[in-house]
Amino acid sequence: MLLIAAVLLLLNPFFNPGPLFFVQIRMGRGCRAFHVLKFRTMVSRTATKESARRGADDPIDCHRITPLGRCLRKTRIDELPQIINVLKGDMSLIGPRPDYFTHARTYVRQIPGYRERHMIRPGISGLAQVEHGYAEGVAATQRKAELDLQYIRDAGFNLDWRIFVKTLRTVLIRDGK
Repeated sequence: MLLIAAVLLLLNPFFNPGPLFFVQIRMGRGCRAFHVLKFRTMVSRTATKESARRGADDPIDCHRITPLGRCLRKTRIDELPQIINVLKGDMSLIGPRPDYFTHARTYVRQIPGYRERHMIRPGISGLAQVEHGYAEGVAATQRKAELDLQYIRDAGFNLDWRIFVKTLRTVLIRDGK
């Protein structure tokens, strides 16, 4: 990770001006908030003169993704700093992906089973990511929650291995969003 961070530090001023890292509050185990660390892939809202925050059912702000950020997202390299979250005990390698805390509070109220997906630590990758992809909005998050509950029910070495292999495939063929 240090080598990738060093390369990104050199490229960042030209293709992704601003801080290298992005910290966001996510909902973790027990529905508690924690800070997730990622390589930054978007320009800030203030740089685009936007004041409104994206709501739980709003589309992603694709116009804010930088050229370098697009590459980081496609390869999922932007998620690599979350290894620090794993080492801290906030996350695991495989498990339900944590959602932005404010959006997650909405989903807890609207989506059956959403609260239960927080019985275990969230993961850098998970069944919902490799089977469903990025969940945008309440309806897609409902399907994600169903897959996360399936993961919790069926968790074991074989399922974790399958998720790991599919995640690695996504990284290698740059199939991320």
